[in-house]
Amino acid sequence: MAELGSKGVTAGKIASNVQKKLTRAQEKVLQKLGKADETKDEQFEQCVQNFNKQLSEGTRLQKDLRTYLASVKAMHEASKKLTECLQEVYEPDWPGRDDTNKIAENNDLLWTDFHQKLVDQALLTMDTYLGQFPDIKSRIAKRGRKLVDYDSARHHFEALQTAKKKDETKIAKAEEELVKAQKVFEEMNVDLQEELPSLWNSRVGFYVNTFQSIAGLEENFHKEMSKLNQNLHDVLLGLDKQYSGNAFPVKAQPRKKTKLFARLRKKMSSDSTPVKANKSPSPPPDGSPITSPETKTVNHELEPSTLEAPGASIPKSPSQPAEAAHAGAEAAGSEAAAGAEASKTEADSGSTSLPAVVVETFPATVNGAVEAGASSERADMPPGFLFKVQAMHDYTATDSDELQLKAGDVVLVIPFENPEEQDEGWLMGVKESDWIQHKELDQCRGVFPENFTERVQ
Repeated sequence: MAELGSKGVTAGKIASNVQKKLTRAQEKVLQKLGKADETKDEQFEQCVQNFNKQLSEGTRLQKDLRTYLASVKAMHEASKKLTECLQEVYEPDWPGRDDTNKIAENNDLLWTDFHQKLVDQALLTMDTYLGQFPDIKSRIAKRGRKLVDYDSARHHFEALQTAKKKDETKIAKAEEELVKAQKVFEEMNVDLQEELPSLWNSRVGFYVNTFQSIAGLEENFHKEMSKLNQNLHDVLLGLDKQYSGNAFPVKAQPRKKTKLFARLRKKMSSDSTPVKANKSPSPPPDGSPITSPETKTVNHELEPSTLEAPGASIPKSPSQPAEAAHAGAEAAGSEAAAGAEASKTEADSGSTSLPAVVVETFPATVNGAVEAGASSERADMPPGFLFKVQAMHDYTATDSDELQLKAGDVVLVIPFENPEEQDEGWLMGVKESDWIQHKELDQCRGVFPENFTERVQ
């Protein structure tokens, strides 16, 4: 009988809860359709909006703080492995071996202490702060349900009062339920009206304390870490003084492509009819008249390689867009076509002329852009001048197309005529002293390793 009674009570509660849900659902539908008025509290709604914003910001802060702690732990592991590597490579006969071991131990302890204090003073405080939100969120939702119950009871009571056939018993019961629903709602509403503004205002102090703790811990950590780093620096400085003759040499990147000048020399030696310009022709054996030296034509049978004379090529940096080169080629083609037309006209008139190379002059460019005033401002620089570098280390040339450098030498960097000739980590240039003295690129220019120099202009 006790079990049946217990089951009966449980079943009654379930039925009551189901009935409440149905009544609330019906009331909400009527309110949305505008057939029943809804109790509004704009001040409370603003408090709920602030609560949701505060919860969202706190959740994000907690997530980012956990990410920060994970990064600190990862840095700890990386630092630990690095110091372990130093301990392994530090040979027994080197000075300061015991000091490096002690520094490594203190480094590990410092990282561990930093991480633990962040957990205690920031993360746990963050968890406590956010721990109050779920309960308040649940109470806000419950308050909303009780407000619907209150509105439903109010509407039911009003409907019974305005009915044509009044039932005093039902009216009295409805009034009793209304008073009860109103009391439950107002109790919850009053509590939340006091707690939500207080919680909203507490965010300022919480954020201040949290970030002050993090900043203070970071400051102390970096201060102590700086001391350890200075100690390690002093130990290694002592090692460097004892073994100062074994300095690590700076090496250039290996060159993989064909040597530039070697290929040019081979190409020039293979030309059987080199082009000559500005030369007076010998009188023809038949005594025919000689045309004016100013008249020039283009010999279309010459190979492109014979057009490669100083000033005839288009200086172009490795990063210059292909469109610039294409535009230069079209300009050269137009000039050649005009010269060919002039040659044909002279041939028809029975005159002869000297073959000459059409020379195109282009302003210096950097990354495909024409430098403003390049022709006037950099008249004393080699064609296509890009920037200056200064040698930081001596470099001994290993090939005829490489520059020999001494620390302090200034080099004027110019582009490769063919970007495909450039090896990674190598630049083309002429030493400033050679350029000032000779003003000649063919004999002075060469390639050099970029990592031996530093840009100065």
